[in-house]
Amino acid sequence: MKVLTPFRAVGWAAAVFTSEKSFAANPVLGSRRLNELGLHRARVAAAARMAAFRRRFIPVPEEDRAAYARDGFVIKPDYLPPALFDALREEVFGGKHRAREMRQGRTVTRMIPLSAAARARLPHASAVAFDPALARLTGHVAGRTGAALHHVQTVIAEPERGPQDPQSALHADTFHSTAKYWLFLHDVTEEDGPFMFAPGSHRLTPERLDWEHRQSLDARAEGRAHHSFGSFRIRPAELSALGYAPPRRVAVKANTLVVADTYGFHARSPSAKRTVRVEIHGQLRRNPFVPWNGLDPLNLPGLKGREYDLHFGWKDYWGIPSIWRDVGEVRADDPASV
Repeated sequence: MKVLTPFRAVGWAAAVFTSEKSFAANPVLGSRRLNELGLHRARVAAAARMAAFRRRFIPVPEEDRAAYARDGFVIKPDYLPPALFDALREEVFGGKHRAREMRQGRTVTRMIPLSAAARARLPHASAVAFDPALARLTGHVAGRTGAALHHVQTVIAEPERGPQDPQSALHADTFHSTAKYWLFLHDVTEEDGPFMFAPGSHRLTPERLDWEHRQSLDARAEGRAHHSFGSFRIRPAELSALGYAPPRRVAVKANTLVVADTYGFHARSPSAKRTVRVEIHGQLRRNPFVPWNGLDPLNLPGLKGREYDLHFGWKDYWGIPSIWRDVGEVRADDPASV
């Protein structure tokens, strides 16, 4: 182990210039001394500058550009033509699909990957997910275009079971702009545990930068796992001191698309009742420090759209544990299996 330490140290140092975020796993990123000298502060500020630069070259409708700049998220009601949306719902809910599930406290998330194998059975869902206009909007919000991960997602709230869902705590996913999108196949009301976002919290204010610096000093020793892994948690009462508005619950009608920068503070609202909702979902997170868009190896022939196939195929072949458990073929709105 000691023989490998110098090589590991090179890797830890090189990770400073990547999207690596874990203070716990990387002793360079987690070094209190280096963060006192401004390491984390510099990474956050540089990533924000580069994202702003790259966004200038990603064409999106002006109303979407303005909504993102103001709020950190874009909401597009009636996203699909009614006939196409009806066909999409019939396709998703009309049969069984190979799925994986993950439990986080009182919430189970089901994933039906839009992988190469699934696309023949889910052509409408795949066409929506891989649409170039959605790719540009997702890239604009993420601050860099590239190959997003896409799947049909089911969120099952079981408030009577287990501890609190950690995703219900207000948090930022990482230290730089990233994007997630949801095309909701159901109405999501205030009582259904909707997505929650603090408008404007994607913007790097001087107060936010100071707050990031303070969090970095003790993150490696922090007792909260998600915090020490680089997904900082925050109390709603702290938002105003950073120059942000209170969290807003994003209750929407079916056929609404939401694209959000998850560097902004967000959460899954707790649901007081059992709920099941299904959506087309995707996420995009890339190295925040390079000046160019595109050039994603995952868009190469043979790799494009096969990220989940390769990831889970590798883990299954070698018996590597995963938080995502294979539950076989289920309907998108079936009860949870895990």
